[in-house]
Amino acid sequence: MNTNSKKYIRKWGAGMLAAGILLGGTGILQAGITEAAPAAAQVKAKSSSVVLKVNGKSTAQTGLLQEGKVWVPVTFMRDALGMPLSYDKAEKTYSIGTGTAQMKLANMDYGIMISVNNYYIGEYQGKQLNNRLYVPFELLSDYMGYKGDWSAAAGQLNVTKRTQNAITIKTASYTKDYKDAPIRLDYPVVSGLASAEAEKAINATIKQTVLQFAAGAEDQITKRSKDDRPYEFEGGYVVTYNQDGVLSLVTNQYEYTGGAHGMTYRNAFTFSVKDGKRLLLGDLFGANPNYKKQLNAKLSAGLKATGGYLGGFNGLNTEKYFYLKDGKAVLFFQLYDYTAYAEGFPEFTFSFKELLPDGSSPFAALK
Repeated sequence: MNTNSKKYIRKWGAGMLAAGILLGGTGILQAGITEAAPAAAQVKAKSSSVVLKVNGKSTAQTGLLQEGKVWVPVTFMRDALGMPLSYDKAEKTYSIGTGTAQMKLANMDYGIMISVNNYYIGEYQGKQLNNRLYVPFELLSDYMGYKGDWSAAAGQLNVTKRTQNAITIKTASYTKDYKDAPIRLDYPVVSGLASAEAEKAINATIKQTVLQFAAGAEDQITKRSKDDRPYEFEGGYVVTYNQDGVLSLVTNQYEYTGGAHGMTYRNAFTFSVKDGKRLLLGDLFGANPNYKKQLNAKLSAGLKATGGYLGGFNGLNTEKYFYLKDGKAVLFFQLYDYTAYAEGFPEFTFSFKELLPDGSSPFAALK
């Protein structure tokens, strides 16, 4: 196992176990951009070609339909979508995109791991198909600001940019270079909102969470014995929704202070960009007076269906642990809340249509 693999396994162990990554891998990440991968490393599965279009115009790149998903080559992102692409040979890591939509694909013995803004994307992996590197298009749709119009009959995917809120999101970092205990916490800062007060409120809410974690980290560092193994404290985030006057994002803060694995804490924030209010589930789904009862019933069944359920769920005790995707709300629980560590962060996805009366919008009250 190489050093890069050990680093990622220690850092994201729970999420990787939950995704089944430690059960197998896809081999060496080089194909399609720099050199061909060994034949034994190729993923063999039935697939068909997909015509890839951008703004209605066909491109020279082709995708693949496999396992019910459309996979797009990384070179399509570079050549057709204009994303800068680089490769770090020492880390065996590709970086593609810019700003808050920069993706990294790390070559590991157990697969091709993906992160955005230092935030591990557990539900997706890269693949080598026909000597080329591919990612599922859902990754671009969920985290990179694109949407796709898929025609199964024609075997075509038309990719366009999403219309997003007219705001700017940049990354700030809280860093302290303590000996054998570095701290680097990346977090978003928003600007360009119509209301200066809303902008201030959003940034203050996010930064407060980061500073609380940093204070806890520094307290642990002061108590660290010189014989302890090196500590690590890192944080990243990902924007999941930036439309309809709503901004939704997720942050992770990770600490390693010895032992078999570190610990990751997840927070999610959904804001109204009009006034900076942090939105709870009731603010979005209150048009359904039974939304909480419905959620509790489905969450209880979902948790009990997991192999690592520890018991104890009696209903939601907070309405903050959720984030939005296109047409969906994703609810999650912390590590160890109700499941074993190896289950990672249990996530449960609900469409807006499941939770609201016909024709209702979760954003109606925000306009």
